[in-house]
Amino acid sequence: MPPKAKAAGKGRAPVKRKLAEEFPPGEVLTDTGKKSWKLGVPVGQGGFGLIYLADENSAKSVGADARYVIKVEPSENGPLFSELKFYMRAAKPDLIQSWMRSRKLKHLGVPRYWGSGLHERGGKRYRFMVIDRLGTDLQKKFEECGKRFPRKLVLQLSLRLLDILEYVHDHEYVHADIKASNLMLSHSDPNQVYLVDYGLAYRYSPDGVPKEYKEDPKRCHDGTIEFTSIDAHKGASACRRSDLEILCYCMVQWLCGRLPWEDKLQDPVYVRDSKIKCQENISQFMTKCFSSQDKPDEIQKFMEEVKSLGYQDKPPYEKLRSILQAGLKTIKAKNDDKLEFTPVNGAASPRAQKAAKRRKAEDEESETDGSPMKKKRVTKKKEVNGVKKTRPKKADPKSRLVEMGTQTSPGLAKRSRGRPKKTST
Repeated sequence: MPPKAKAAGKGRAPVKRKLAEEFPPGEVLTDTGKKSWKLGVPVGQGGFGLIYLADENSAKSVGADARYVIKVEPSENGPLFSELKFYMRAAKPDLIQSWMRSRKLKHLGVPRYWGSGLHERGGKRYRFMVIDRLGTDLQKKFEECGKRFPRKLVLQLSLRLLDILEYVHDHEYVHADIKASNLMLSHSDPNQVYLVDYGLAYRYSPDGVPKEYKEDPKRCHDGTIEFTSIDAHKGASACRRSDLEILCYCMVQWLCGRLPWEDKLQDPVYVRDSKIKCQENISQFMTKCFSSQDKPDEIQKFMEEVKSLGYQDKPPYEKLRSILQAGLKTIKAKNDDKLEFTPVNGAASPRAQKAAKRRKAEDEESETDGSPMKKKRVTKKKEVNGVKKTRPKKADPKSRLVEMGTQTSPGLAKRSRGRPKKTST
């Protein structure tokens, strides 16, 4: 596996990669197994690659109901190469199906790998990979719910992630970048969730031999700054406990809306030290995040269990599941097959938040005007020659075309290393 590209930061030069050329619908790509795939319209893009709807090659054009997507990037670029290694080793359909049968699982949220290869066009070479088509991401759902998920939903998601992580770990990899924007709902079933973007996936145990702990100052703070593990902050390669530690931070954020260190994400050392303090006194950390009546005891127990793991230890997945299942019993809920994304009591929806800001602005305007009965409205649009002008929105490099049913370039977009990663909406 080639070394992962470094993001631009203090003392680092930005990595120069070639942009992907857009292919016309109908372009046919042939994978290494000699199977042909036809491209549809592009439905997402990252910094250096594109994602297209796709289907098996036939006389028909690729429609909006396509079952697959193809990720394409110039062959010189690295993100897709790194991700492809994971998919080829661990995400073949027969491997996933066999695991599900052995564990008696109805579902496992790992996208299936259907093929890959190289494609030439106009004298240029491109690498491509075919995987399942997915739907919207959980970051959008999180924001729609006022940046708080119900406790039942958090426990359900965490139980499913434990299944996914146990599978990934058992196939010698760790994910290293778990977060809401890397969790996607199924395109056909909104009650199924998938963990995507294996661009930072690391083979922690090649041929069954776990790697030893070793800090590398050049790799400090790899991952997404608010969630990445203490191991990563110190420059050590990710391990199984790293994935579970990241999951802990995700659970806390999903429940209470905000992690204590989110006010200083530009300072990775501060974030690292805050996480170290959190691990030193998990009870105090939970008190800081939750009121006494809302504090979820199962999350504290889960974190304590993860804290006790050594760098090379195999996590007690079944014990961790039982902790989360006990949490469901506490709130008299069951781990059913339905994921309900409903706003938590007291969590304002984005629309309500905007309305509150507008009312506040109007109240402030009326106070300065000196007229309590008649409020002046704050003008949000300027008029030029009688035409209303609005300020254009900045383009999001990780935008998702959710209605087309796929994420924006998992594994192709730039990743945060030592600096906060902007959230997509």
